[in-house]
Amino acid sequence: MDSTRSSDRPAGPRSEDVLPDTATTAVKVVIVGGFGVGKTTLVGSVSEIRPLTTEETMTEAGVGVDDNAGVEHKSSTTVALDFGRISINRELVLYIFGTPGQERFWFLWADLFEGALGAVVLVDTRRLEVSFDVIGRLEERGLPFIVAVNTFPEAPEYPLGELRGALDLPASVPIVACDARLRSSSRDVLMTLMHYLHSLAATSEAS
Repeated sequence: MDSTRSSDRPAGPRSEDVLPDTATTAVKVVIVGGFGVGKTTLVGSVSEIRPLTTEETMTEAGVGVDDNAGVEHKSSTTVALDFGRISINRELVLYIFGTPGQERFWFLWADLFEGALGAVVLVDTRRLEVSFDVIGRLEERGLPFIVAVNTFPEAPEYPLGELRGALDLPASVPIVACDARLRSSSRDVLMTLMHYLHSLAATSEAS
């Protein structure tokens, strides 16, 4: 017999999920990248609310379709989106949307990009080539972005300058190293994006 009655459960949202009264500006950003680069991990580590995920167990349907080279141990994958929220300060709130990484789900990206102010491209140096199409899609759409190199323990390390050249990034696009498992590191990535977007807006106003 269930001893927990519905009347014993708290009504309404949890206190930690309620948007602060001081919030005046909300900004949408997206976390993009190839399969298994750590997008779900980043959203989960930095979100101040319980993140929404759409992770499903990988099945044989993806065999021969999804490229899991380098991440063969991965047993689940995002099939729609990840969602989280973080308050940058008392007034500014970021809504964070993580995209699915497999190419067969990229048709969802257009809707996720809608209304976004900027993006973070998460990169795994073990599979740098999967980032080329991701960056190309952002450039085609004209969505400002920065690049964050997720430092997996077993991944090769390269100077950020070399990675900039390998990814053919303009000098103006920030590239930073991060550990998506750490909230402080993931927050620094988002702050880098905010500073970059602010600089673009200031340049546009001055011109």
